[in-house]
Amino acid sequence: MFKILKYSFFDLMRSRWSYVYFTFYLALGFVLLFLNNDINKAIITLLNIIIVLTPLIGTIFGVMYYYNSKEFTELLLAQPIKRSKIFMGQYLGIAISLTLSLTLGLGIPFLLYGLFKSTAILDFGLLLVVGSFLNFIFVALAFNIALSNVNKIKGFGYAILMWLFLAVIYDGLFLISLVVFNEYPLDKFSLIATMFNPIDLSRILILLELDISALLGYTGAVFKKFFGTNLGMITSFIVMSIWVLLPVWRINLKLRKKDF
Repeated sequence: MFKILKYSFFDLMRSRWSYVYFTFYLALGFVLLFLNNDINKAIITLLNIIIVLTPLIGTIFGVMYYYNSKEFTELLLAQPIKRSKIFMGQYLGIAISLTLSLTLGLGIPFLLYGLFKSTAILDFGLLLVVGSFLNFIFVALAFNIALSNVNKIKGFGYAILMWLFLAVIYDGLFLISLVVFNEYPLDKFSLIATMFNPIDLSRILILLELDISALLGYTGAVFKKFFGTNLGMITSFIVMSIWVLLPVWRINLKLRKKDF
């Protein structure tokens, strides 16, 4: 599995899209810091970009890599290697390479602007951790979709629809439900509904650390009220870990039944 992971990792790192992804975050970091001249404000701005863009890139890369390397994967499957090791190696290679591009792309400009001398170093570290979680979650979800669909067009379509639902549609439906049932106690419903969306959970996790009450919104305020800042963050990390483990478990379950 380590050899396959290493191959997938270096294969993606040689890809021009990885350089584009890295360069985008590098330029974004320098531009935000140049315009704001304040690391704390730059982190808040990055939050809104990362929680939407990172899942999209992870989803596209995951589906694209699966379909493009299908012939090579079938060649590996003909060897005496466990299916789980092949696909886990590919999955980890993609997720780690995307996480490295994100970390280096944002880390370089912030380090040059004196991150270690700033009080926002923990906030920035949490931002990178959340971005890494989103990479691992959405690459795993993309692999699940690709494994379930032989047709490449359908696979890409379902993957984009999945991202669109979690990034945009889910929040709209959630808001409508809060408005329609505003006469009922919705605290527990809000907590549970938030945990079913890793993007919303990521947003609240960072806002709890930043302690920006004006930006927390209804769900974040309820989250803080029920759990408090520290317990809320621990709960968020546990749920995010479950969001990684469940799709990975389903990949291994799907591999046992799938006929290649």
